Formats: sequence, structure tokens, C-alpha cells
Amino acid sequence: MTIQTLYDLAHNSVKEFASKIAFSMVHGEDVTYAEVGKRIEKVQEILVKAGLKQGDKVALLSSNMPNWGVCYFAITSAGMVAVPILPDFSGEELDMIIKHSEAKALFVSDRLFSKISKETVSTLNVVMRTKNLGVISEHSSGEGALGIPRPDDVAVIIYTSGTTSKPKGVMLTHKALTAQVKISASIFPLNPDDICLSVLPLSHTYECSIGMIYPFSMGARVSYLDRPPTASALMPALKEVRPSVMLIVPLVIEKIYRHQVLARFTANKMWTAIYGIGFMRRFFHRLAGKKLLKIFGGRLRFLGIGGAKLDKGAENFLNEAKIPYAIGYGLTETAPLLAGAPPSDTRLGSTGPAVPMVKLRLENINPETHQGEIVALSPSTMVGYYKNPEATAEAFTKDGWFRTGDLGEFDKDGYLFIKGRLKNMIIGPAGENIYPEDIECVLNSHVCIADSLVTEKEGHLVALVHFNAEELERKFYDLKEDLENKKEELKKDIMDFVNSKVNRFSRISEVVEEKEEFVRTPTHKIRRFLYNKKKEASATEQKDKKQNR
Repeated sequence: MTIQTLYDLAHNSVKEFASKIAFSMVHGEDVTYAEVGKRIEKVQEILVKAGLKQGDKVALLSSNMPNWGVCYFAITSAGMVAVPILPDFSGEELDMIIKHSEAKALFVSDRLFSKISKETVSTLNVVMRTKNLGVISEHSSGEGALGIPRPDDVAVIIYTSGTTSKPKGVMLTHKALTAQVKISASIFPLNPDDICLSVLPLSHTYECSIGMIYPFSMGARVSYLDRPPTASALMPALKEVRPSVMLIVPLVIEKIYRHQVLARFTANKMWTAIYGIGFMRRFFHRLAGKKLLKIFGGRLRFLGIGGAKLDKGAENFLNEAKIPYAIGYGLTETAPLLAGAPPSDTRLGSTGPAVPMVKLRLENINPETHQGEIVALSPSTMVGYYKNPEATAEAFTKDGWFRTGDLGEFDKDGYLFIKGRLKNMIIGPAGENIYPEDIECVLNSHVCIADSLVTEKEGHLVALVHFNAEELERKFYDLKEDLENKKEELKKDIMDFVNSKVNRFSRISEVVEEKEEFVRTPTHKIRRFLYNKKKEASATEQKDKKQNR
């Protein structure tokens, strides 16, 4: 059977894998494929009763749970358009997105319902709880109708931001999303015996496409956590689920590497010296890898990593520890996968080559660095930004390739190496291209740093760092009263550490402590513009002081 719509996919899986478990909660309910089918019908009956029909938008604002997938498939297989919304948006942003998308219905989890204003609720035909699929409020406007979607119909609109005057709602078709099933299968084939542990928000395209739609199409099982994946929540979940497949963001594995591996093997000068010997480091990493695989439940065969750049030290650990990891590259606008390789074919620092059915090339290549903007031609590319033709036009080249906004280069075998975001690139004093993300990777590999951001101040590079409080306490346990002085020494050590590992024009001139955690977007990326503005304001202030002397 050729599957080109989510209608085809949902109906096929419910029929083929009826008795198998599709979705489950850790320490909670199990839902079979047959039960998913019954719940889909129930949801569609309520939507039709509330007057919705093919093409109408339905917002989905919920934490991860089996009914998230039920609602998603109920909406899309009825020919309606799902609008999955990130839970981290503010109430004002949520109201704006629901209004901009012209949603007529809302599925919402209990905790998030309070973030929606009464005014917004009053505009919706129906509001339903995702937990039990019960109706919270209903303003029926006549009988609606189910439709059967076509491959080129829009299936979802995903908002990448909520604060701009013209929000960017990415429109993805049924054909684009079902193509991701074929693409994902080419990287790691799933089977009905696979068990996936889902810890990332389903409103992210990465988790939705690869972590839900793909397993559902193959008859696999997905288990969900009902809380953030902190160590205290994740450890018992791993023990219970024992996943064979798991998707994570780099931050998770980087924390494990820094706090559980690097911190132990650099605890004193003797261990640091031993760890610095290549064959000893590899030996220690192999032992740590066996322990980590045991913690993951002992049957992990695929650990997918995506969403941001992975620290080189952390990736080297995964490689030497023999963890079956793979790094993928993609964007919301491409549903998402553009590049990737199976665990057997990974290369350090690379996201892998273009995946099947996708073509990649570089535009505006720098003749010296051989780097340029990555542009893509993919069957999974969006049809545009909803009600935003200007942004849509800017997103494509004249010949129809999607502009990723990322800088990269290819090796001789076609493996892609991401250098950073085009808009984040800093031009050095002699015209050099400086990628702050590369410097931040080095900074974040330091055991005392929890997170960092590199910015420019009066022609010099400044590293803003948020220290790892636990590591500082361990390192300076007996010197609490002199901690500030120790921090100044630590800043100098960090600057030497970084500058010994980066090229000449990427060296930092100053390390500044950020007392609070960095402000992040709903997709957990640092809001760089806030800190660039802060530095610009500081520079202007210093300039004014000099002029007034």
C-alpha cells in the first residue's frame, strides 16, 4: 500500500497492528492500536458535532501522553489541519497563535488550560481535554463533516515563534510528513518489536515526525514521561521501559558526559594526566559506555541526537564508548530530516550526508573556507509560512530550493559539517568568518561551565558563561568565603583553555559570568539577541562616559 497521507497511515496501522500497544505512559496506561482507532473516531464525532469540516484548523496544546497522538491523527485524518503548539509559549503568545491560525477548536492538557484567556476560549467552537477527551466548553455552529485529505493538502501548521508581528507558521503537507517515514526508515529501520521512550515535546517536529509518526507507521510502541526528563524522572523510566530507540537533544548527553564522565576523570591532577593518555581515555570511555548502556536498559540500538550542535568532546565519548548514536540535521520547515547517517556510518563532527530523496548544496561559498549557506531540495519542505508571503519568498532561492540559514561544508564523501547560523556569524577584524557556536562548544566542554554564549564587544570576542554550581561547590568546597576571587582565577583558566583549542581569530578576550541561566526560546535555544543588545548597550554606555570626561 502506498501511503501519502496521514489518513492512509493511521488507518493502515490501526488495521495491521490492532492488538499491539501503540502508546503508553511510564507507570501508566497502555493503549493498543485498535483503541487508538476507537478514540480517533470519538474525537472526530465531537469535532463534526461542533461544526468543523475539512480544512478547518484545530490547535493542540498538551504535554506528552497517548491522547496527544490520538488527537493529532484524528485531526489530520479528517482532512482538518492540526496546529501543535509548544507548551513553553507565554499566555499572550498562545492567544496570538490561536488567533493567527484561525483555529476553531482546541485540545488542551489540564495544566496548560489556565494559560489560555477566556476571550480566546469564547471564540472556539469546542475545547477538549487531552487527558480524557472530555469537552470543556462548546459553542456549536451547526453540523460539520469529515473529509479525506489529499497528499498536497496542508496537514499541520507549526509556529516557530509567537512574539513577532507576523508569526511564522510552517505549513507542512501530508506528502511532506509521510515522506519522512521513508527517509527515517533509510537511516534506522524500525520493527513492531521496538520500544521507544519519548522525552521531547511532541509539538517539536523532530519528536512528532521521527518519534511518533514513524514508529506508529511501523507498529512500534512509544512510551511517554509525564514530567520533564530530569535525572530523578529519567532513571526509573529507563529501568521500566528499557527502550530500544530513543531521541534526545545534545544537552542531555552533554550533561551526562560533563558531570558523570569528565568530572570524574579530571577530579585531580593525577587522573587528568592519566585521562590525557589516548589509549587510557578510550579504555575509560569503553567502561563508561557499558555502564551507560546498562542504565538505558540494556537493549538500546539507536540513540538519535538532533535539534542543536553536539559538543565535540561529548560526541568523541559516544564514539569511543561504542554507543549506537546517530546525529541528524533538519529544520521544522523540512519536517525535519535533511541529513543523517546510521550509527555504523557516523563521522565525528558531521551530521552525515544528505538523506535519500533530499538534495543539498551550498550557496555563496567562501573561496577560502569552502563554506556556504546550506540550501535544500526535499519532498518534505514546507509549502510556506501561513499568511506570510514575504517570509515565504525570502525562504527560497530563485530555483525553488529552501534556504536553511545554516553555514556548512561538505567533505569529499559528501558528509555535511555544520558551522553555525548565518545570522550568528561574526566578521573578524581582517574579514575572517568567526562561528560563535564552535567556540561555545569548546567553552561548554569545560567541566565548570553549564552554558555559554560568545558575543562581540568593540571588535573583541567576549564569552558569557553560566557556571555549573555543583561543580564549583565541589571544586571550592573549603573556600566558600573566597569564592569570588576563585571565580576570577577560573575565568583566566577558562580563557587559556579555550584559546589553546581555537584558531587565532576565534580567541576570546574576556570571560564574563552570567549569574542567571540564559533566557531561552520555547525550542530551548538561547535568545542571542538579548545578550547582543546588552553588550551593545554596555559599549555605548562606556563610550558616553569617555566622551563626558
